[in-house]
Amino acid sequence: MQDPIQKIKLSRYAAQQLAAHPEYAGEILAGRAFSADDIARALQGSDADDEAALRRRLRILRQRVFLRVMARDLAGAADLAEVCETMSALADASIRCALAWAESALAAPAGQLVVVGMGKLGGRELNVSSDIDLVFAYPDGAGEHEQFERLGRKLIALLSEITAEGFSFRVDMRLRPYGESGPLAASFDALETYFYAQGRAWERYAWIKARAITGAQHEELAAIVRPFVYRKYLDFPTLAAMRGLHAEVQREVARRELAGHVKLGPGGIREIEFVAQALQLVRGGREPSLAVRPTLLALARLAERRLLPQEAARALAESYVFLRNLEHRLQYVDDAQTHLLPEGEDERARLAAMADFPDWATLAAKLDALRAQVTRCFQDVLAGPAQEGAPPAAWPEHPRAAALRASQRYAVLPEDSRRRLDHLVPALAAAAAATPDPDATLARGIDLFEAVARRAAYLALLDEHPEALERVTRMIGASSWAAEFVTRHPLLLDELLDDRVLYAPPDWAAYESGLRAALAADDGDTERQMNLLREHHQGQVFRLLAQDLAALLTVEKLADHLSELTDRTIGIALTQAWQLVRTRHCEVPRFAVIGYGKLGGKELGYASDLDIIFLYADEDEAAQENYVRLAQRLNNWLTLRTSSGALFDTDLRLRPSGDKGLLVISVSGFEKYQEQAAWAWEHQALTRARYCTGDAKIGEAFEAIRVKILTRERDAPALAKEVLAMRGKIHAAHPNKSGLFDVKHDAGGMIDVEFIVQFLVLAHAHRHPALCGNLGNIALLRIAADLGLIPSALAEQCRDAYREFRRIQHALRLNGAQYARVPPAQVAGQANAVRALWQSVFESIA
Repeated sequence: MQDPIQKIKLSRYAAQQLAAHPEYAGEILAGRAFSADDIARALQGSDADDEAALRRRLRILRQRVFLRVMARDLAGAADLAEVCETMSALADASIRCALAWAESALAAPAGQLVVVGMGKLGGRELNVSSDIDLVFAYPDGAGEHEQFERLGRKLIALLSEITAEGFSFRVDMRLRPYGESGPLAASFDALETYFYAQGRAWERYAWIKARAITGAQHEELAAIVRPFVYRKYLDFPTLAAMRGLHAEVQREVARRELAGHVKLGPGGIREIEFVAQALQLVRGGREPSLAVRPTLLALARLAERRLLPQEAARALAESYVFLRNLEHRLQYVDDAQTHLLPEGEDERARLAAMADFPDWATLAAKLDALRAQVTRCFQDVLAGPAQEGAPPAAWPEHPRAAALRASQRYAVLPEDSRRRLDHLVPALAAAAAATPDPDATLARGIDLFEAVARRAAYLALLDEHPEALERVTRMIGASSWAAEFVTRHPLLLDELLDDRVLYAPPDWAAYESGLRAALAADDGDTERQMNLLREHHQGQVFRLLAQDLAALLTVEKLADHLSELTDRTIGIALTQAWQLVRTRHCEVPRFAVIGYGKLGGKELGYASDLDIIFLYADEDEAAQENYVRLAQRLNNWLTLRTSSGALFDTDLRLRPSGDKGLLVISVSGFEKYQEQAAWAWEHQALTRARYCTGDAKIGEAFEAIRVKILTRERDAPALAKEVLAMRGKIHAAHPNKSGLFDVKHDAGGMIDVEFIVQFLVLAHAHRHPALCGNLGNIALLRIAADLGLIPSALAEQCRDAYREFRRIQHALRLNGAQYARVPPAQVAGQANAVRALWQSVFESIA
């Protein structure tokens, strides 16, 4: 560590104080940080002071802290975090001490005035010679308004009036409601009314860092402030407001010739804060982890969430630390709240020495480079759309576009929303021109715009991010189902902003942990939790859809992903639903969800129903009743339509005895039913059943029962008769008079392949247990061929046919087809192969 006395004498203020108070030198030479405990000890006994003594105590303490912080900072012993935290702790303690004294002196209600620290004090980032921005508030009914006005005035006087020892802290009250013309203190109700009736964009920015320093009603105040600062939905319109605010600042900087201002000038501290806080305002309402006060922490959180490039976050953080340290050195000289770089040679040399640079030129070069770095990052993040300020292009000549522009819906939109639509519709038309059917794409895109027109955030998102508009145009051009999906759930547009995230392989552990953390943050708000579950699930489905449409996933791989997503989502819903069973008799339910059909076979599509049943293994006398309640609540969590939509459609009829059976059944009861009462078709269904989530031991027990049932020796001709009868019923229930081939239901289609595999499993698994694996129809056909049960060449043809049928079905559903039907000639070879295998398997037995 450098000699603290020599370095500190670069400050005129320090030299004066040391001359007047030689005893301070010993504290400085000791080199120890001024801790919160030191501050508390220095303020002990202040309640017995008279007013003059209290003022002197506060001011002398501030001198001592200031000098020691300066000495440690200039000697390299304290970093920026220590300097800011020490000054913030001093301000907090001084405010609490002065307020407690004032409450006693004025006989005011104790502990009721909430002093809110704003700006850098709120963020615990206080400058060494800074004003403290305060707002005074009090709970409704806590006392007479005039009492709090008097208390506030006394607190300000105790802190800021200048005495022989100087001041404790200069106080700035201009951030209160109505500014200098408003009352000094506001009730919580008045504050809330002001926010919703008068609050402006810059005030939302100012209240990001707000922190209650005194009082006991912090949660009540936070409940008022948070929805004002952070909107429930993505708030992209705030970017334009922040650009406007920044432009006002820059005009004032130019007018006052403040280019050398390290806070307000180009590339200064304020631009860094604008970047962090603008992105916080956009997303903080949906992502609570971003609702933090310190600028450096906000930058780090934004980078973690990939909302700010890592390199930009690093560059901004580096510049912020340098600029704040330089700001402190400017203020150390005379203990003055200044941010202007000096112009005289001597003062420049002094500043360079305090900042450990050999000369002013070297310091200036470093400063210029970092400020240029900040400006680049600011432009990258907050620069407006390229068309901003330019006259809009003409709307395309298209019936849907003409209808929208002539509609009452368009006419009543706010001016900003109409302006954005005037940019977006021509841009959509240009992007649609590159899709296979430009007219259909344009119509789908206008449907999307019409659906979100009253939600300015979504129009702003697409207008602010042309790349997002291009991506959504490609998606809706490729799939009408995708267009309907994003129109129903416009929140998903946010997923389009970063293609690294959009096209990244799923990280299932991160999905589950992130969703569980989000649900925990809203504990107690069931409606909000249900919406979060839907929104997270929809977001992951949308990312898979984007990868699907970009040909990055096979149909089989997509189905695997959708099945994994469903398993984990049901598992999370199960945890939440159990917490709502008030009579629950154990902490972790001995309960499991079993999937059948498409879910069981891991062949899910985007809109597949879920065939599920519920099992439990628990001897507690309350188990049956509690697990019925759990199943009901879980099914509600999965199927209920909320403001964020529905998760799934479920079908519970495959449980033992169907609709007439119990909603949940014990493992032993399930086993007994399968052995003694189940129909052949129920054993067919078991071939595609699997444990999905819940108690893993129950999953193991279920699998053992499943294998036991599947490996039972059966009379093949009798089994074939029952399988054929069931196939006939399904065929009769899906008549097809279209002249097209239904790849799912017609003879030679997908269901025939599935029935062939199910029959082979039930007829031969007693001799060949390998057939019991829940591996999917394609894999089981190969196993059957390897075992010599079916012809190998025909099995391979049917494997290819099944893949092709699934691909066709998937492609047709992506474009809204009600049925998966194609001209017979298109799949004649595949259908013939399946018919041949059907004949080979069943006619040989008959």
